[in-house]
Amino acid sequence: MISESPIASDPITGTPIIEVEGLFKRYGDFTAVNGIHFQVMQGEIFGLLGPNGAGKTTTMEMIEGLRKPDKGTAKVAGFDTHTSLNKVKEVIGVQLQSTSLFELLTVREIMQMYASFYKKSLPVDPLLEQMILTDKAKGRVKNLSGGQKQRLAIALALLNDPKVVFLDEPTTGLDPQARRTLWNIILHMKGQGKTIVLSTHYMDEAHALCDRICLMDRGEIIALDTPRSLVRSLQSDSAIEFRLVEVASTHVDSTELLSQLQQLKEVKQVDRRNEVFTLYTDYLQATLLDFIQFADYNGIRFADLQTRTATLEDVFLHMTGRSLRER
Repeated sequence: MISESPIASDPITGTPIIEVEGLFKRYGDFTAVNGIHFQVMQGEIFGLLGPNGAGKTTTMEMIEGLRKPDKGTAKVAGFDTHTSLNKVKEVIGVQLQSTSLFELLTVREIMQMYASFYKKSLPVDPLLEQMILTDKAKGRVKNLSGGQKQRLAIALALLNDPKVVFLDEPTTGLDPQARRTLWNIILHMKGQGKTIVLSTHYMDEAHALCDRICLMDRGEIIALDTPRSLVRSLQSDSAIEFRLVEVASTHVDSTELLSQLQQLKEVKQVDRRNEVFTLYTDYLQATLLDFIQFADYNGIRFADLQTRTATLEDVFLHMTGRSLRER
C-alpha cells in the first residue's frame, strides 16, 4: 500500500526556480499525474525517481510546456508555463526520452542548425568538447553510438545556455561505461550553475547524482527528500534478503513467519514480496547469526541469501510493496 502522505522532507534552502502546484493529468480513465506539489531549488540536481508509468515524463512535459495540465500550474524562473510559454522556452533546455535527429547530417551541422533557431546561442565547439564529441564533429549522426547520441542530445539542449536543463531518462539502454560518462557530464553541468531535473528509474543513478529525490508511484509523490534521508527513513543501515523455499516446522507456518522474523535480534522491520523476505537491521552480524539459528531450529530452507546496504530500492519496496523494476 502507498502511504497516505509522503515522507516529510528536511527544510530546504535556496531560491525556488521551479514551482509546481497541484499538477493533474488524466487520459481517459487513467490518471497519469494526480495533483502533485513540489519546488526545485536553483542549482540543484532534482530527481524524479520511479518505475515506468509512475508519471515522471508526464510531469516533466507539463513543466516544460509540452503538455497542458488538466489542473494546476507550473512556473519556471517565475514564468507560468501556460501564460508565458515563450519566456519559459528561453530559460530551459530539454533532452527528451526519445530524440529523433537528422541521421545524414554531421554532428557539427546539426548543432549549427539548432543554434540558428535561437536569438542567442553558445559556440558549438566548446559544447562538443564538453560532451566529448570533438572527434565526431565531422561524422554523420547515424554513425554515433547510443551514448554519443545521448551526449549530442544534451549538447543540443544546452545551445541556448538555459538556466534549467530537463533530462528524461538520459542513460536508459546505455552500457555501464557510457552511463558513467554521462554522470560525469551531468555533475559538470551542475558545477557550471545549471539546475537539472533528471527523471530515472535507476536507483543508483538517483543516489549518485541527485541532491533531492522526488519518489513517484502511480502519478503521486510518495516521498521527497535527500537520498541519505530517504534511506535513513528505513531506520536501518543493512538488509538481509533471502528467498523462502520451505518451512518444515509444525509450529511455524508461513503466515506466522513474518511476525517471527520481526522478533529476531536487532531487526527493525521486515518486508515480504512473494517468497522474498528482507530483514532490516543496524547490527548485521547479530541479526544474521540469530536468523541462521532460527532457520535451523525450525527447518526453514532458504536460498539466494545476501547481505547489503539499504538502498532507495528498499525505500520504494517498503512504501509500496513493489520493486522499482516492476511495472
